[in-house]
Amino acid sequence: MSGPQRDEVWLVALDPTQGVEIQKTRPCLVISPDEMNRHLRTVVIAPMTTVTRSYPTRVAVRFQGKRGQVALDQLRAVDRQRLVRMLGTVSAKTAQDVSTTLLEMFART
Repeated sequence: MSGPQRDEVWLVALDPTQGVEIQKTRPCLVISPDEMNRHLRTVVIAPMTTVTRSYPTRVAVRFQGKRGQVALDQLRAVDRQRLVRMLGTVSAKTAQDVSTTLLEMFART
């Protein structure tokens, strides 16, 4: 398997989960930088969902004809073995919106 790259959407097996973690095998956006993805066995991902919540940590996305959100409040580091297959990439605008939201989430004010 070739390594995942940032802004790619992969089908990821998220189970087993606990509590309110997003579960099932679902599309997830790769968040970790390519440098990390080349050298580590884990990948930082954010699940994508069609359930819309008005949280500031959710970014609107349109992927494969479906509207949904990237759930940045559900970031996870997963082993590459959980990656099932690459599905595509998000638009440049969505990628930028995700980066901007992550910066806002982790900024120290």
